Amino acid sequence: MVGQGAIMLTAGLVDLQVNGFAAVDFNSGAVTAAEIDRALEAMLRTGVTICLPTVITAHPHELEERLRALDAAISASRLGPLMCPGYHLEGPFLNPADGYSGCHPAAAMTAADPTLVDRLEAGLDRPILMVTVAPEVEAVPALIAALHGQGRIVALGHTAADFDQVASAAAAGAALSTHLGNGMPQVTHKLANAIFAQLAEDGLWASFIADGIHVHPKALKSLLRAKGLNRSILVTDAVSAAAAEPGNYPFAGMSVERKADGSVRQPGSVSLAGSALCLDQGVRNVVAWGLATPEEAVAMASSHPLAVLEPALRARGLELPLSEVEWSADLAVQRVRIGPEERRYDAVKM
Repeated sequence: MVGQGAIMLTAGLVDLQVNGFAAVDFNSGAVTAAEIDRALEAMLRTGVTICLPTVITAHPHELEERLRALDAAISASRLGPLMCPGYHLEGPFLNPADGYSGCHPAAAMTAADPTLVDRLEAGLDRPILMVTVAPEVEAVPALIAALHGQGRIVALGHTAADFDQVASAAAAGAALSTHLGNGMPQVTHKLANAIFAQLAEDGLWASFIADGIHVHPKALKSLLRAKGLNRSILVTDAVSAAAAEPGNYPFAGMSVERKADGSVRQPGSVSLAGSALCLDQGVRNVVAWGLATPEEAVAMASSHPLAVLEPALRARGLELPLSEVEWSADLAVQRVRIGPEERRYDAVKM
């Protein structure tokens, strides 16, 4: 990072978990190249130059349909080949119990199938780079080792894993906690729970949704202190309601509602269904809440996720294009560049 007077120059932001954006649902099974470009153009406006489009829990035939449509649209788009090196598969090997499953369809969750990820990836132009699993689910411990051996990033999420299960998952190759502090029931043991188990595992990175809705800012302060800023990552878990007006939007066969306060829920439900967060706002939030310096906050959204992703990229011989973001003194994105694509913006925060 280079400070230039009132301007900070950094690498582009990297979002490891994005289900949709700007009214575009990556999980629709029918997304088009034009929609992908619209979503990615809106992401560039927030400083994101690299993202992992994320497909959530569904039955195998639905996952295949959604990934094939998504991959075809990205390949045919202008920005997709630059910005999307691969995918994040969040499920279906997650805990189906109430509270842990979140908005994922519990009926589609299943014991680990060691062949599913390979089958889903067959025929795609880009790989499944990251898989989120719950290590207490049947056959998942062996799957973690197998996925790690294939050069994929294994993350833990939507899990009730205890201390021993988390430690074993990390030893087998798990690298990351997905949106730590979420995907948990409201009533759980006060200390012996999956959040503390993952915080206690020094080898795990942890990703956080810094919108002030998923995790209270004071709680995030404690989580960041426990994990350490140098092992923390900012993600959005954005759905199609991100960078969009309040209203109803499609998400993975559901309808979700973006409220005026920025929260996203299934209509009539109190449970969150992804977020409407933009990653540059997450950066501004942790700075405004006094949790990190601007340089530290940007690192949590750029170099840290890139460090997690790098082994999977290296295993597949993938190189990311050079990127750059120019920030104003109040952390508004003024200019973005990735490869040959460059955008200049008025310094207005989204």
